[in-house]
Amino acid sequence: MTPPDRHRRLDLQQRSTMAGEAAAAAAEVETALNMPVDSRTAAFFDVDNTIMQGASIFHLARGLHRRHFFSTRELLGAAWKQTYFRIVGVEDPEHVADARNSALSFIAGHTVTELEEIVEEIFDEAMAHRIWPGTRALAQLHLDQGQRVWLVTAAPIEVASIIARRLGLTGAMGTVAEHEDGVYTGRLVGELLHGPAKAEAVKALAAREGLDLGGCSAYSDSANDLPMLSMVGDPVAINPDATLRAHAKAQGWRIRDYRTGRKAARAGLAAAAAAGAISGAVAAGAAVRRRH
Repeated sequence: MTPPDRHRRLDLQQRSTMAGEAAAAAAEVETALNMPVDSRTAAFFDVDNTIMQGASIFHLARGLHRRHFFSTRELLGAAWKQTYFRIVGVEDPEHVADARNSALSFIAGHTVTELEEIVEEIFDEAMAHRIWPGTRALAQLHLDQGQRVWLVTAAPIEVASIIARRLGLTGAMGTVAEHEDGVYTGRLVGELLHGPAKAEAVKALAAREGLDLGGCSAYSDSANDLPMLSMVGDPVAINPDATLRAHAKAQGWRIRDYRTGRKAARAGLAAAAAAGAISGAVAAGAAVRRRH
């Protein structure tokens, strides 16, 4: 063997050795960074004004309107019903039913694939930049401790699932619209995942996953979510409305407010963002989920 050939062979051996050592070192680091999974506890996050600024379903409805799913008049009608709810503070069952039925009529006959692609686009256009960094950090803390993190929201399951996936969370529970053979029927599976229904969803998930709710955390901005907040050992008020803030103070719950300018938050963001979630029902129509 000539000297150059011998040098090339040694060089190849050295590079191979280095590659193997580097791969082993990377695997060791990756293993060291993996947190052991805490199978008994989890965290549950509301979405609108908790994870994300404003009402996700309103942004979704506006995106669908731009794509000619429904008229401006229908969009404004849904927004008015939501504004009425926020001012009066009581949901009108007729408003909820009307808005829900109108929303479902918008997607009836559309395919699951079509809606999923549109929801992805709308998330990138109108929602991604509205994620609250402070709440995102709280969710990451739970993940870093080996806990699972779930979104629980009245928003469409597609929106919730996209947010969960983009943030690296465990999963999501949201409002589900029925479909058959990949085409929407115009009916909901059950009702909107709202208020007491969220608590029932968390309870069912805890039973399925073997969670100890006394060791779990829940986060929300709204007094409507008191049933969910009250069933865990660590309830936290995030950007809370007045009723939830008062209740949290009385109960000694943690309060975190990531809004800038309290007056703007109460008068502007709350009203403008709110001008959506019975648009919540507008978007219930965009709630799409394959039936298990």
